[in-house]
Amino acid sequence: MAEAIDIRELNERIERHSSFVTNLVTGMNQQIIGQKHLIESLLIGLLSDGHVLLEGVPGLAKTKAIKTLASLIDAQFSRIQFTPDLLPADIIGTMIYSQQDGDFISKKGPIFANFVLADEINRAPAKVQSALLEAMQERQVTIGNETFPLPKPFLVLATQNPIEQEGTYPLPEAQVDRFMLKVVIDYPKLEEEKLIIRQNISGKESEVRPILRTNDIIDAREIVRQVYIDEKIEQYIADIVFATRYPEKYNLKELKDYISFGGSPRASINLALAARAYAFIKRRGYVIPEDVRAVAHDVLRHRIGLSYEAEASNVTSEEIISRILNSVEVP
Repeated sequence: MAEAIDIRELNERIERHSSFVTNLVTGMNQQIIGQKHLIESLLIGLLSDGHVLLEGVPGLAKTKAIKTLASLIDAQFSRIQFTPDLLPADIIGTMIYSQQDGDFISKKGPIFANFVLADEINRAPAKVQSALLEAMQERQVTIGNETFPLPKPFLVLATQNPIEQEGTYPLPEAQVDRFMLKVVIDYPKLEEEKLIIRQNISGKESEVRPILRTNDIIDAREIVRQVYIDEKIEQYIADIVFATRYPEKYNLKELKDYISFGGSPRASINLALAARAYAFIKRRGYVIPEDVRAVAHDVLRHRIGLSYEAEASNVTSEEIISRILNSVEVP
């Protein structure tokens, strides 16, 4: 009974503290029509302190969504357009000689911002990608002999275009794993498309005003950490990830030949964190199996290695995740 009271009290607290989510979503919806899943994914990344990789054809408001979110929060925003001639110093910064001081000083790069948009991340060579991904993991940057912490909150939102293969450098699996979520964005619905046309030909652009401070996000993350995850939900998360490694143990013997490697412990951690943030967005103080299922595709899609057999049979990681979710016992 004591636990039930605790849950009730926690629920009320989450209800109180999550009201800003509605304001953020409303602010996003004024600029972006449709794309509910994209907006939710950006909020999950923001509240879980995890980076997000967005994949979709050009013109689906990926960049606009990220810029709008940064504008709604009174935060530093920087955009880096990745190109084949980019150098690591163009991102993290470099040492420059100051004639005035007669010494080298550190000049910080665009990565020193709260929101970093890495546009078309697969257009830059591997050394640039790894410089960014190292900063994402360590939350600090070393320039010369000095190490600088990155500002808090720090969120990298990268986009990649799936249709062009020429002049691109695909991210290696180990590096893609650094992104908490990989979100695939689809075309808007017909009714949404008509609204998009109407909004863009009217010539009126509504101004985006900040409604939150960066400290509000840091405080919200503390509250998100209090969202309750039951042992049965933890078991459910572990079972889903283990089914990507050993499908035969979960009556999915037919998937064994399609998977070259499954999710690492990082997949389990991120699945729990994302489910917790999703519950918070839904203004609930505890995680239910539906929360785990809602975020599973985005968390696992880039963490399952497909074998040659899967590619030959046109089996995608999406199908594998769906079959695992349909087979693993729900608590």
